[in-house]
Amino acid sequence: MTVLIFLGSLLGAMALGIPIAYSLLVCGVALMWHLDLFDAQILAQNVINGADSFPLLAVPFFMLAGEIMNVGGLSRRIVKLAMTLVGHVRGGLGYVAILAAVLMAALSGSAVADTAALAALLLPMMVAAGHDKARSGGLLASAGIIAPIIPPSIGFVIFGVAANVSIGKLFLAGIVPGLLMGVAIAFTWWYVARKENVTPPPKATGAEKLKAFKDSTWALVLPVIVLVGLKFGVFTPTEAAVVAAVYALFVSTVIYREMQFRQIYGVFVTAAKTTAVIMFLVAAAMVSAWLITVANIPAQMIELLQPFMDSPTLLLIMIMLLVIAVGTAMDMTPTILIMTPVLMPVVKAAGIDPVYFGVLFIMNNAIGLVTPPVGTVLNVVAGVGKMKMDDVTRGVIPFMLAEFAVMFLLVLFPSIVLVPLRWLTN
Repeated sequence: MTVLIFLGSLLGAMALGIPIAYSLLVCGVALMWHLDLFDAQILAQNVINGADSFPLLAVPFFMLAGEIMNVGGLSRRIVKLAMTLVGHVRGGLGYVAILAAVLMAALSGSAVADTAALAALLLPMMVAAGHDKARSGGLLASAGIIAPIIPPSIGFVIFGVAANVSIGKLFLAGIVPGLLMGVAIAFTWWYVARKENVTPPPKATGAEKLKAFKDSTWALVLPVIVLVGLKFGVFTPTEAAVVAAVYALFVSTVIYREMQFRQIYGVFVTAAKTTAVIMFLVAAAMVSAWLITVANIPAQMIELLQPFMDSPTLLLIMIMLLVIAVGTAMDMTPTILIMTPVLMPVVKAAGIDPVYFGVLFIMNNAIGLVTPPVGTVLNVVAGVGKMKMDDVTRGVIPFMLAEFAVMFLLVLFPSIVLVPLRWLTN
């Protein structure tokens, strides 16, 4: 009955068009009434405690870093570097998009920001070169969602806080899966674009490659600083976010000089607005998370999934299928906040490594950003490219299937994640 009230109140509020953050509060109040625990003071206290978290400070700084990179020219230089390296091969613009997406993912950690920048810079070029617009939009959307997997990742920060899992280990564990996603998309692009009769741009000269590398060096140094700092314990993920934001601001204003001081206010406001939405979601979700624990819903979930508990692989497959279904109707952040408190006790009871599960869970949620009908990243590409949502959806399907294939490969072979993680953390 408790599970029914939890799901019924949450889904009912969302069906009425209530924003997800408020729907989570409605769900919390409904559970409080059912458990005869309603107290406005407890409700308010849990909302405040939900946002009062030092690791969550990484979210606004990574969001700020991403905004600064797009305005300050770091993203454009990354695309230029990718163009000189692989732009000349057959279907080269597609490989440029994938390589640029991987490099930009190591800078910001925001799928929406990276996809918007990639679509604005590369979609017109791909269409002008003769590539199918829907297929190009689908490629850019699928490449953009690598951002939540390769560190630094806002998704890993939110999951780490909600699940009480090391954010630093999540960052390091996401490197190989993120790169595998890039390889899978590249192979799929080769397959679907091989019949297109598109003349690639001329091959860049050695001097042009060297110039592009020099221009982008300051941008490429940032992920090195973050990863080396995390591996050797120089700073925490939260401090890494501050370093990323300050470094991006310095490079944009002093080195590249593409961001004027009058633009800084607008960049800060944009980052603050996005951060406010995420933080309110987190705060509201903490009410439901507390009540989920009080109502002993995790124990009910363990009992429900008991037939699969003896096989971690089968259990993970069932959980991944559940998350896929949820991802078609819900955005990434609320899915993490709603499902993490319910699933983590099940995962721990089955003896599954929490960091390994976190990588799979975030990867699944990232792919959910391109699964219709909600597909936040699909909407970004459609808006930037002035395309119909149906066209972008049609174009993204082969790339989305390739990313799901990588995810289930990691389910079947956990060592792909765990072996590099052990090496990086030793």
